[in-house]
Amino acid sequence: MWRNYLKIAYRNLLKNKVYSFINIAGLGMGIACCALIFMYVKDELAYDDFHEKGDRIYRVVHGYTNTKEEATLEHLAPEDYQVWGNAPVGPALKKDFRGIEKIVQFSGESDILLRKGEKQFQEDGVFFMDSTFFDVFSFDLLRGDAQTALKEPYSIVMTEKAARKYFGNADPIGQTLEGDYSAGRSDEGTYKVTGILADFPENSHLQFEVLISLSTFYESRPIVFEQYGYVDFYTYFLVNDDFDPVSFQDQVPDFIARNNQEDEQGYTLKIEPLSQMYLESAAVRQPGKTGSMSNIYIFSIIGLFILVIAIINFMNLSTARSMERAKEVGIRRTIGAVKKSLVFQFLGESMIIVVISTLLAIVLISLLLPVVSGLTEKSLALSLIFNWKTLPVFIISMLLIGIVSGSYPAFVLSNFKPAEVLKGTNNSKMGGTSLRKGLVVFQFTLSIILITGTIVVYSQMVHILDRSKGFDQDRMLLVDYNYDEAVNSKLDVFKEKIENLPHVKSMAAGRSVPGAYYPWAGTGIERKDGTVEYKGQPIFEVNIDYIPHMGLEMVAGRAYSRDFPADSAHSLVINESAAKQYGYTNPEEIIGKKFAQWGKEGRIIGVVKDFNFVSLHKNIEPLTLRLEPYSCRYLIIKTGSEGLESTITSVEDIWKDVAPHRPFLYSFLDEEFNKQYKADFRFRKLFTIFSVLAIFISCLGLLGLATYTAKIRTKEIGIRKVMGADVQNIMSLLSKDFIRLVLFALLLAIPVSWYAMSEWLQSFAYRVSISWWMFAFSGLLAVAVAVFTISFQSIKVALMNPVKAIKDE
Repeated sequence: MWRNYLKIAYRNLLKNKVYSFINIAGLGMGIACCALIFMYVKDELAYDDFHEKGDRIYRVVHGYTNTKEEATLEHLAPEDYQVWGNAPVGPALKKDFRGIEKIVQFSGESDILLRKGEKQFQEDGVFFMDSTFFDVFSFDLLRGDAQTALKEPYSIVMTEKAARKYFGNADPIGQTLEGDYSAGRSDEGTYKVTGILADFPENSHLQFEVLISLSTFYESRPIVFEQYGYVDFYTYFLVNDDFDPVSFQDQVPDFIARNNQEDEQGYTLKIEPLSQMYLESAAVRQPGKTGSMSNIYIFSIIGLFILVIAIINFMNLSTARSMERAKEVGIRRTIGAVKKSLVFQFLGESMIIVVISTLLAIVLISLLLPVVSGLTEKSLALSLIFNWKTLPVFIISMLLIGIVSGSYPAFVLSNFKPAEVLKGTNNSKMGGTSLRKGLVVFQFTLSIILITGTIVVYSQMVHILDRSKGFDQDRMLLVDYNYDEAVNSKLDVFKEKIENLPHVKSMAAGRSVPGAYYPWAGTGIERKDGTVEYKGQPIFEVNIDYIPHMGLEMVAGRAYSRDFPADSAHSLVINESAAKQYGYTNPEEIIGKKFAQWGKEGRIIGVVKDFNFVSLHKNIEPLTLRLEPYSCRYLIIKTGSEGLESTITSVEDIWKDVAPHRPFLYSFLDEEFNKQYKADFRFRKLFTIFSVLAIFISCLGLLGLATYTAKIRTKEIGIRKVMGADVQNIMSLLSKDFIRLVLFALLLAIPVSWYAMSEWLQSFAYRVSISWWMFAFSGLLAVAVAVFTISFQSIKVALMNPVKAIKDE
């Protein structure tokens, strides 16, 4: 019996090659796309899951407010917190809470120039790390002693990749490197290699290649380890099984009152478990990579959409072909076939198609995996699906797809009454017309939602790139010298030589540039009533040419000037938001007011127009621009539109002449600023690709339905042609029903897509409006795609010889 079922299924597949191809190709592509998205989502959800003690690892998130009263509020906005904070909180937590076993602290990401003979590299993202690092985290130390590797000052632990740069294949343990940190935390020194780490797993939110012992930092500046107001550390801790995070949070106000006696502003803290750090933390100043839980939801929905669209294709073609197989069912029922055998027959045929589609999907996944890995910047592997945990889920999913896809022919066709079928009555019921129309509407509703989403995403990214940010970013060459004092002492020499180059317009220097790292400073400014109020805000340390060179607009007062020698010691420039922060809606009113910041006192001399110095995901914050030419990190060179390559070469020659002790490291300001949107651009690519695939799969189903519709109406079309209908009339006849369905799908898709994309846009402080033309364009595109898909079959049928069509029928 089963052999007969297989023969019938095989003959049906060969007899209807077009339908079989469309079913198998559409379902195979749908399964492949869904599986690839599942692999991406699974990899995102697996961040940091390799730590053996991961369920007991937490970190401190610091909240800073303007007053102590505000800090006692039960709920602050997520953006009011930052992971970057003070050092004393760590030992104090260990002392006050018995549930905490180990504290591990490390300083903010830093850069250091390391040398070994003639080899020198500026290592980015270096942490000064606590000696308890290996007690808390499960990173693989290949060589060295985990208990002592980060204990002594000037100890350094490197990954295998970093060690190979300096030592090749030689054993690095015990060897030394010359280090030049040049940022005030530690002097130049000789660092001893005490440990070699395996290269970091990609699914770790902490990523670095070099660690320096925290005791190195302590040796040079021990005082900052006692100051709650000095912000430069990350604090993670390991707890025991009795630790209660809810109880801990309830005790935070008393803990801060006991320990933070010097607090002049409001300070509070909360804790985050390791499981939330990558995807769910909204705090700023993160120590490593972060993901987006909303993107996980979006891609999961897209994957489900694609699979549903592929299943709908299968069901549509099954219902469409039900008329052809109705007589088969009637004859088989007449000669004694029972309902159960018919159900097994049709479900079996469905499962065969699903199995073939699954095999095709596996081939497609294997071929597309390197492409998707490149787009997502992940090392995705088939083992994410085909392992003992997920393989049963995959197999069960395929079985369910087969059952759902084959449910109509299995359970509806098997219920046909032989007498009605053989007499040809009740055809509309047997044909499943209403079901097919409903499925087409649902399918194109999903497709139009994805089309609209793609348009909104593209519009937002164009808006981000094209929006004026309030500063000059085009053709700005950045040379990174990492605060080197020898370079800062020769800024005038660099300026004279570089500005004499033919295609250079001007040069300035700064510790920070838009889109890059910046510190925070507690700043006291005189209010209108004469009192001085202290608030914290970002700070750009700049040289005297920075403001005009960057194209910043003065809205009140003046910029720093060489005509005013006292500017270096007693003047401060702020932005509009900082003026408003202290109660001055009219920036002119703050000019001449007293200020105190980081040991410097004087008067406010100018207010610059607000500019976007951080990502457009965020509103513009208060900012001070402090004149500190000896604290700069970047040469900022404005070039012309021509001769860029020769200018870079000439600047490099000047660099080698004036600062031969440092490598020449350059980039461009617009590229550095746009790195903040790297995840957004990756989201746009993936969203667009999977949306296009979803639409393509929808069109496969539509092509199959159009082919079937034309086939069953062959006699009607032949008669119409004999009566005088032309090609245009025939195309209109075959297309209008489908176009109506697509337009109805548009009406259903508009509210859903508007709501979904409005929610997505909320993550941007500066965003586009969702306009009517986006929905109109989506609808026109969907109609155009539908007409284009149907037109091939429509033209073919319309051009047939009507006599042949009538005779064949």
